[in-house]
Amino acid sequence: MAKRKRRRRQLAPPSDPPIRPGVVGLGRQVPAAIDRPPYIPGGEPGPPSSPLVRTTDELSRMRKAGAAAAEVLLRAGEAIGVGVTTDQIDAVVHEETVKRGGYPSPLGYRGFPKSTCTSVNEVICHGIPDSRPLADGDLVNVDVTVYLDGVHGDTNCTFLVGEPLEHDVVLVKETRRAMYAGIGAVRSGSRVHDIGRAIEAHATTFQLGVVEEFIGHGIGTEFHAGLQIPHYYEPRATTELLPGMTFTVEPMLTLGSPRMHIWDDDWTAVTVDGRRTAQFEHTLVVTENGSELLTLTAGGECAADRYESAQPVSTSSV
Repeated sequence: MAKRKRRRRQLAPPSDPPIRPGVVGLGRQVPAAIDRPPYIPGGEPGPPSSPLVRTTDELSRMRKAGAAAAEVLLRAGEAIGVGVTTDQIDAVVHEETVKRGGYPSPLGYRGFPKSTCTSVNEVICHGIPDSRPLADGDLVNVDVTVYLDGVHGDTNCTFLVGEPLEHDVVLVKETRRAMYAGIGAVRSGSRVHDIGRAIEAHATTFQLGVVEEFIGHGIGTEFHAGLQIPHYYEPRATTELLPGMTFTVEPMLTLGSPRMHIWDDDWTAVTVDGRRTAQFEHTLVVTENGSELLTLTAGGECAADRYESAQPVSTSSV
């Protein structure tokens, strides 16, 4: 009997119109009473030097920073709608971070000019908030990191704006599931490459590309600590996962080719073919039997789960 050919998903078209840079406003001010991360004011963090395993005290503080980041991201999601600019989203993230006594970790990091990253449509990551209003059918990833009590909490979510197209709904839904597939591979004694293998397997099932240039990272007292977490199967990533290790899992999946290039601003990464991309992220700690998510509110909520149905968010303005 002849083998049945696997039906290929119809390739989604490039974004039309493509994303173009808007006007970037000045960075926002943080009250003097709020503690700054060590890389402020110069912006350069230096080489990572912290241990891979967190202390009990550090983990306690990371739960608070992670909860703050989760709350801020939820507030950002509530503000998203048709006609809202990404700079307005940045204002919400900044204000909600400061309100909780935190410092927005991206602000000033290696010269980044704003308090959050907003990556729209074909922008893979590190989009700079600007004057462009969100349009009906856009995707926007909002990446929030809060520095609080000497540690960082890092999380992000991709939101659908207005009435989404079917392929964008699939992309967002399966990127979220890919993140959780990677997290599901985490436990004491497993290897870093187990995370990427799980993510890549899920992405391949849905014929989605996996961006390789940007990976998960260790986090704690440093924004980017030494541990590196590829989101694809990298057989050389054999580091054993031990209880107390903290890092992010943050896959970026694409509807087309995962090849990318960076704009002249030295931050904004976009797909070469102009097709759309999505990302989700949690900070977690390895436990004996799995992992604990650190970027959840005190009530156990996060943006990725609130919007798990991948339905359009409210179109109200800020």
